[in-house]
Amino acid sequence: MRITGGQVFDLERGFSLRDICTNGALIAEASGDDAVLDASGCYVIPGLVDVHFHGCMGEDFSDATPDGLQKIADFELSQGVTYICPAGMTLPEDQLTAICKNTAVHRKKNAGGAEVVGAHLEGPFLCMAKKGAQNGEYLHDPDAGMLKRLQAAAEGCVKLVTLAPEQPGSVEFIRAAVEMGIHVSVGHTTANYDTARAAFQAGADHATHLFNAMPPFAHRDPGVIGAAFDIPSVQPELICDGIHVHPGAIRAAFRLFGKERMIIISDSLRATGMPDGEYPFGGQMIEVHGNRATMLGHPETLAGSVTSLMGCLCQAVSFGIPVADAVRACTYNPAKSIGIEDRVGTLDAGKEASIVLLDEKNLSIKAIIFKGQKM
Repeated sequence: MRITGGQVFDLERGFSLRDICTNGALIAEASGDDAVLDASGCYVIPGLVDVHFHGCMGEDFSDATPDGLQKIADFELSQGVTYICPAGMTLPEDQLTAICKNTAVHRKKNAGGAEVVGAHLEGPFLCMAKKGAQNGEYLHDPDAGMLKRLQAAAEGCVKLVTLAPEQPGSVEFIRAAVEMGIHVSVGHTTANYDTARAAFQAGADHATHLFNAMPPFAHRDPGVIGAAFDIPSVQPELICDGIHVHPGAIRAAFRLFGKERMIIISDSLRATGMPDGEYPFGGQMIEVHGNRATMLGHPETLAGSVTSLMGCLCQAVSFGIPVADAVRACTYNPAKSIGIEDRVGTLDAGKEASIVLLDEKNLSIKAIIFKGQKM
């Protein structure tokens, strides 16, 4: 396939008018057939990569059901999200094990929809004071043995684990996780600057939903945010749904960390794509009104978002983030954060041909190509 007439995304140049070709499942220097796709008036971007979301269309990754995970993968692909690393909740080890096993089985099936590239264990190694919508009953101190068992159940599919580094044994846990090939993200934490910096120096390289469930950036203790800024290898997530983080803070974060480091996530829940109402969430209940999801009976506690990653990309642009920077934060940067940037996240020859065409005027999806196949 030859895609012509579009503004094609590039990490260094932003967008430039050029053709892009596919040959089978890969991007190539020359087209593998005579098919031509007119992309005039469109941005041509890589398929999106979401490394932190919980579900959609009434399904939750933590339910650990084959049909549910397939439904999630199908919906995400329909939204231009071609690679997903869904997040589990703070739950008992047996349920976390079921989540991990379900991920491994799904990857072997290759039954269509967005590719499940791994799992993100957002819990249970968090702190009570900043647990947010997580279930405090199942919080657990950092436990490298448990993580090893979960990684074995996942057959190596765990890519991310969130940790509150003030918990006992955190540094040893981080080092063990890194040895297992798992990236550690600092989040749901009361950690001060020094504690967070020690975690990053030990090997943590990710920050879970920056600003949310962590101390604020303060002039005498810049906390997790300041520590993350000081360690260039750390990549922070942002929920750009228009609810979790003020547009001014989003613009400030992009300027502080730079386009090379920022990751946009959706943190979307099972209520995404569903009507307003009440929904189960990690053994608790949430209520959804419009694009705001809160804990049932506690409207001050946000529970996650009901906006897809593509919706978050559009929101970021509406807040003043340049289109190319928002695209990078939804593609290459998250791919890099879990170590899959060698095959996805850019439109370079040899990468997988997962491509989305967006209308230049309103960023609506015009076409989705997944591994060389037009959806």
